[in-house]
Amino acid sequence: MKKQILLVALMTLSVYGAEAQSLQPKRSNMKLNAGIITDRIEETKKFYQENLGFGVSFENDFYLLMHTPGGGDQISFLKPNHPSQQPIFQPAFEGQGMYLTIELEDVDRLYEELKAKGVAIEIEIRDEPWGDRHFAVKDPNGIGIDLVKYTATD
Repeated sequence: MKKQILLVALMTLSVYGAEAQSLQPKRSNMKLNAGIITDRIEETKKFYQENLGFGVSFENDFYLLMHTPGGGDQISFLKPNHPSQQPIFQPAFEGQGMYLTIELEDVDRLYEELKAKGVAIEIEIRDEPWGDRHFAVKDPNGIGIDLVKYTATD
């Protein structure tokens, strides 16, 4: 009797588990593009191009879409209070409470390049106990950018 109850319970879990999975929408093609609302679009464009090698994917008078070198990832910038945008996309970012992480192979080379250009280094290059080697800067909007090389630990 106990084996039959256990078998029924397992079959029930199996059916409901499969049913629950089939209710989950399939979103395997989802991409993320972070957007920042700012009056500093020109300074931002210059900072990301000259210091991090980003390219421009698209721009107009109120919107800038940039991509990482190689085009793998994108970030956008939008002017605040633009009449083409709904209220949710109008208030400007106020410079706190956001960060970006950019992973790269040669973090030491970029660190030296940015120091030579006079870019303010917020966190000096360092190794963390969990394996990261990184440093941090801020963009013209006050967004902290963690530039990191991930290293496997034992």
